[in-house]
Amino acid sequence: MILRRRAFLQAAAVAGVGAVMSPEAVFAQSFLAKKKSAVERVALGKTGIRVSRVAMGSGTRGWNYESDQTRMGPDELTRLWRYGFDQGLNFWEAADQYGSHPYIAKGLKEVDRSKIVILTKTNSESADGVRKDLDRFRKELNSDYIDIVLLHAITDGQWTKNLRGAMDALSEAKQKGIIKAHGCSCHSIEALRAAADSPWVDVDLARINPAQVEMDDRPEVVISVLEKMKAAGKGVIGMKIFGQGGLSDTPDRALRHAAQLQCLDAFTIGFMSPKQVDDVIRRIPTVSVAA
Repeated sequence: MILRRRAFLQAAAVAGVGAVMSPEAVFAQSFLAKKKSAVERVALGKTGIRVSRVAMGSGTRGWNYESDQTRMGPDELTRLWRYGFDQGLNFWEAADQYGSHPYIAKGLKEVDRSKIVILTKTNSESADGVRKDLDRFRKELNSDYIDIVLLHAITDGQWTKNLRGAMDALSEAKQKGIIKAHGCSCHSIEALRAAADSPWVDVDLARINPAQVEMDDRPEVVISVLEKMKAAGKGVIGMKIFGQGGLSDTPDRALRHAAQLQCLDAFTIGFMSPKQVDDVIRRIPTVSVAA
């Protein structure tokens, strides 16, 4: 349940009498309303990278080197990304397992590379595997550098110990300018908590929506971890905000939840048409402040 601004102010007033805010008041503060835009440039934690609040995702039902977006075909997907860019969305999200790199390379021919932020992900778990992936990814993307690279779909609560080689390879790539930031996408609450505690994580991609669909735990539990990440200066990006399509029939509910969350810098959406891009851009300023 989203607690609105009035509820927060009431809770905060009560909390001001005592030394400690109640859990309800803290949760309400997470949703303190402020008018937002899908296309405004926001700082991604302390990375120095600025992105549109909404990213164009390429991994809806993505697995085995394809996704709903890549199944559109390269020409249609390129037109869609170009359309989003022309509307102000400069953030493109990809992954090796989506098979979307060649499609992004085609899209990059249509725009100025320096004006696009590319996030992609590797499934490799060793230093050698990550180094080989980065070489291959840059060839597939036809780009000398990649803005953000994440370790993909982490579930291991001990991943910061068990994937040290992969982490070191990404740190090395960042030092060489091959990438600008590194981190992980998490698919368990244990992995998410480990990411919040790790100073290595520059950026985290986390599953969050109001209905706990395709998520790691209850929304309030996930939000508490994301608040910790945000406070530590990490870039926090939301995914599965529509519950992989499960909340498509209630777009205002899903978008309101994501847009009002103060712990999210940005969130990614797997668009399938220019009409969907226009609809999200139109809705966000309203739902971000709706009572």
